[in-house]
Amino acid sequence: MIKIKKGIPLYDQHDKNYMYGGKFGGNYIPESLKNPIDDLTKLFEKCRYDKSFIRERDWWYDNYLGTPTRFIRLDNLTRHLGGAQVWAKMVSDYSTGSHKALTSITHALLCKRAGKKILVTDTGAGENGKAYSIIAKAMGLKLFVFMGSKDIKRQKPNVNVMRSNGAEIVPVTTGSASLVDAVSECIRFFVSNNEKVHMGIGSLVGPAPYVKVCGWSTAQISKELIIQVKNTFGRIPKKMKIFAAVGGGSSSYGIWNSFFNYSKKQVELIGVEAQGPKNGKLHAAPLSNNSKIAIMHGFASYCAQDKDGNIADTDSCSAGLDYPSTSPIHSWLKDNKRVRFTSATDEEALNAFELVNNLEEISPSLEVAHPAAEIIKIAPKLSQDSILILSSCGDSKKDSLIIKKKLGYYRR
Repeated sequence: MIKIKKGIPLYDQHDKNYMYGGKFGGNYIPESLKNPIDDLTKLFEKCRYDKSFIRERDWWYDNYLGTPTRFIRLDNLTRHLGGAQVWAKMVSDYSTGSHKALTSITHALLCKRAGKKILVTDTGAGENGKAYSIIAKAMGLKLFVFMGSKDIKRQKPNVNVMRSNGAEIVPVTTGSASLVDAVSECIRFFVSNNEKVHMGIGSLVGPAPYVKVCGWSTAQISKELIIQVKNTFGRIPKKMKIFAAVGGGSSSYGIWNSFFNYSKKQVELIGVEAQGPKNGKLHAAPLSNNSKIAIMHGFASYCAQDKDGNIADTDSCSAGLDYPSTSPIHSWLKDNKRVRFTSATDEEALNAFELVNNLEEISPSLEVAHPAAEIIKIAPKLSQDSILILSSCGDSKKDSLIIKKKLGYYRR
């Protein structure tokens, strides 16, 4: 087992082949992508240490997104559950509504540094596409968003925002017509048009250096949080747990990044995947279902597979978690046991949404409802000096149609 090195960001702890833990990640790409991927790698490695690039990125973070976002105590939920204190890092406070804007800003700036004017990305829940559409419009870039036809129907609010910002949505009808297929079609488009197009990936997945670009960007969340925790409690509490939804891994990595140097006895990290319907056979939880390694979208990671070893279909009420694989860094974190991975069913997530939405002024997305369900399970069993932090990375507005269909009503 390859252990985590202290003082070095996890996204930099790969070997010469960009493998994490010796078996996750890599660059499994067609020959036609080798040169553009090499060019992007060189560009990013230059820009990440370029003071002018960092100043420009931070200007967008501070002045356009509104960093830092709030760190608040959920008083009503804490009293209702009893036991541990429940807090939330309100990542959804960013002006674009989610953490996805952090990476979209980096990719938009890289696109401009590369001298390109066309940006392309994928989206499932629509948060990534929405963020890219807002940033692309602000920076004067043309944007194509690949989105499964299934997700276009169930994420109409975000689809409307993308189109209003001038983004061209490309419907994907192949396969399950969801996120996994949107990513595949997005990559195919990039292969054919890479000389004039820059591809941005919104999650902690894809061939190197995409994992690093995303991790470097979303680390902003934990940079904010660790300062807020120290200011609130005077130090890092002795018993603290940070809960985050895990799909592609962008928001969870972002909120955990600054805490990997602490022992898991002091700061436990909990990742919650989408288990799908309670009595269903499909899920989007490869880490908590002991799935095997597979290669997909240019990287190797744990991935849901059928009995024949093919990439399995997924099922979840959350379009943002509806992905059969996960980040290679998260697969490594499972192996080295630094993070505890579990899952929540659709029913548990919907119940958690109702409880939080009714008790607090925040209205969590269905992604956020998954880790909220885990907090609801364990908070009553813990003492009052235990601090539980929820990564609230999205708002329920984008899920209004799904929630109304599942619950019979939607009240924000």
